[in-house]
Order: sequence, then structure tokens, then C-alpha cells
Amino acid sequence: MDTDPDLPRQSMGDFLDELAARLSAPGAGAAAAIEAALAASLVAMVGRFTTDEEHADLVGAVVAEADGRRAAALRAAADDETAFSAVAEAMKLPRDTDDEKEARRQAMAEAQLAAARPPQTILGIAAELVSLAERIRPVANPNLISDVAAATAAARAAATTALLAIETNLVGLDEPGAADDLTAAAGATDEVARRADAVEAAVRKAIRG
Repeated sequence: MDTDPDLPRQSMGDFLDELAARLSAPGAGAAAAIEAALAASLVAMVGRFTTDEEHADLVGAVVAEADGRRAAALRAAADDETAFSAVAEAMKLPRDTDDEKEARRQAMAEAQLAAARPPQTILGIAAELVSLAERIRPVANPNLISDVAAATAAARAAATTALLAIETNLVGLDEPGAADDLTAAAGATDEVARRADAVEAAVRKAIRG
């Protein structure tokens, strides 16, 4: 496994090989980040093919933000690999004595809280990407309108996958803020899905005339 993952420079093939391998990371969190990066790339691509001067400022801002969200998603993917590797290491700690059990419990709790942060970041990115899709849809190049819906579908998938990663780390964790973070993540995921569905419905209506 790459102990210092550099997703922006890693080929997709290499990433998928690692994802498929029997390794502690990458896993669902990194997959969520890649789904978000795909959404960002689709939004940016639609923007670059939308050349109407009347909407140039709006489109330029959306493209710049989408590019930034793509880079942020790739950083989150690398962060997730690192964080989950720490969870795997904590799981290996000895637990023969009461002191060892307590030390392992504390190490696991700290590692799981840390491992929840990258997917929380990804969930936020997914919400931002749906917002970008909402902004560009009304002015998008008609030939690429389906790609706007594809972007929101990828963002929805990113949010759902990120929530699963958050739940894996926080469910049952008796640490301050864990339950609140989990509730907030579930609510945010539902909101992303609702808005993504609305964009997809609007795009399908436009396609069908």
C-alpha cells in the first residue's frame, strides 16, 4: 500500500488496483472522494463548453469553484487513506491486560474520530457541487445538459458513500460530539439527495421537451 498517497498524481488504474486489493486503505471514504471529484469534473466540463458571453461571469465562477472542489476531493481521498490506516494500526494494539485494553480503546476512539473527518469534508464538497450544478443548469450548453444531471448523480453517490464511512467510524462511539456529528451528516446527505433529485428531474424534463 502507498503509505504516502498522492491521489492527484496517481493514475486511476493504480487507485482502482489498490481499492480492489486486500488492503486496509483505500476504502469507502476514498471512493466517495473520487465520486465527488468526478462530479466536480463534470460541472467544470459543462462550464467550459458553455460559451454564451451573457453568462460568462457566472460560468467562469462555477468552473473555478468546480476545479477547486475537485482538488479538495482528491486531497480528502489521500487524507482518508492516511486516517483509516491509523484505525487499522490501532486495531492491532495488544489487549491482554486491562491497561492494554484501555490504551487500545482510547487509541481506537481517537483514530475513529480522525477517520470521520475526511468523509465529513467530502460530504460538504458534495453539497457544494450540487449547488454549482444548480447554478449552471439554467444556462448550460444544451448539448451537455445531461452531464449536469450526471454530476449531481455523482455528488449524490459521494454523499451517500461518505455517510457510510462516517457511520462506520462514529456509530456507537462514546466520545463528545460523535452523535451530533452523525446526526448532522445524515441530515446533510438527505439534503444533497433531495437537491440532486430535483436537478435530475429538471434535466430530464428539458431533454424530453
